[in-house]
Amino acid sequence: MAGQEHSPGAGEGADVPEALRAALVRLAADVLADIEPARTPPSLVAVRRFAPRRRAAAGALPLWAALRDDPEFRARVGRAWVENHEAAGGAAAPTDGPVAALDDAVGAWLRHLPWEHLVPPSDPGADDGAVARRLEGAEREVARLRTELAAARDGERAARDELAGLQRELRRLRSDADRARSEARALAAAAEKDAERAAADLAAAADERALAAADLRAVAAERAAVRDEARTGQRLAETRVRLLLDTVVDAASGLRAELALPSVRDLPADLVAPPEVAPHPRPSSRGRSVDDPVLLDDLLRLPRAHLLVDGYNVSKTGWPHTTLVDQRRLLVDGMAALAAQTGAEVTCCFDGQPGLRPVAAVRGVRVLFTAGETADDLLRRLVAAEPAGRVLVVATSDREVVHDVEGAGAWAVPSATLVERLRRR
Repeated sequence: MAGQEHSPGAGEGADVPEALRAALVRLAADVLADIEPARTPPSLVAVRRFAPRRRAAAGALPLWAALRDDPEFRARVGRAWVENHEAAGGAAAPTDGPVAALDDAVGAWLRHLPWEHLVPPSDPGADDGAVARRLEGAEREVARLRTELAAARDGERAARDELAGLQRELRRLRSDADRARSEARALAAAAEKDAERAAADLAAAADERALAAADLRAVAAERAAVRDEARTGQRLAETRVRLLLDTVVDAASGLRAELALPSVRDLPADLVAPPEVAPHPRPSSRGRSVDDPVLLDDLLRLPRAHLLVDGYNVSKTGWPHTTLVDQRRLLVDGMAALAAQTGAEVTCCFDGQPGLRPVAAVRGVRVLFTAGETADDLLRRLVAAEPAGRVLVVATSDREVVHDVEGAGAWAVPSATLVERLRRR
């Protein structure tokens, strides 16, 4: 009866009609395709790998056994049947006839409801061929509707997936837009602050520039005043020195005329005595070395100044890559030009062979070669022979010679300084 309760398991064995069993198997085969592999019943794993068209026929027995013995699989197939009817709104299946009754019987059997009265009775007098054809047509229609429903579901899932993707993209774009607006506001605020700082820096720079211009004008005026004062002081000093020099010269000329002194015939360097004569003590000039070519010119322009040159020491400093003959020639030529410019007496001492070998003066330069002694010893004797108070300048880089001649009151000039002076002519 339609109103009777039907207990689970009652009438679900061999008494289920073949048509109902076939409809249940086909529905189970369709649902099996949508089950996740991990949740597929173990008995249907092999059936799931069958082609969709062969799944209901080749796996009929495992599918029917799972429907009958696996409550979870049966419940899943029942939910699929309900969803199909709810999604189709009752229009997916025929509204009347044996097919509608059989479909209702399928739903009732899956939900453990009475189904026997829903199975259409067999008509012995009906044409089996016509029934089979109608049933086949109905099955084809159901298959088509199921196919369309599956396609619709696939489309719905794709639409939902696309909608979800679009929603995610929209959220991302909104987030990016919010972040971009926030960054734009931050950048605008930072740019405004930078502009304010730049304006303040520009104003400060303008003030500093004005102060610097004022300081520059003040410095230029002070420099001009100092320069004028220096020029005035230099002119005053030169005037005093000239006045003093003229006074000394006039006094010396008057004293020479009063004493009737003859002119000097011999010079001390021409009368150097052997070294056995003990030198007279004389004032020291320790620390009075001359490292500036300009100061050297000032010394050599003093009255009766005498420049003594350690020949090879200077020539090897100035022309180390030439022969000794060329070195002597270059040095003597340079000394001749220096003597002509300053008016000083110049003596060049070279190490020579035994036997004193003075040579003729070369354009005002006395050239001496040593005999039985070194040029350093000859320089010491020449300095010792000069009178105290005469300006003596010794050009050498030999530390021992510098020490001795400074102790004797002479000025010491490094060889490099003299070479630099000769190259400036």
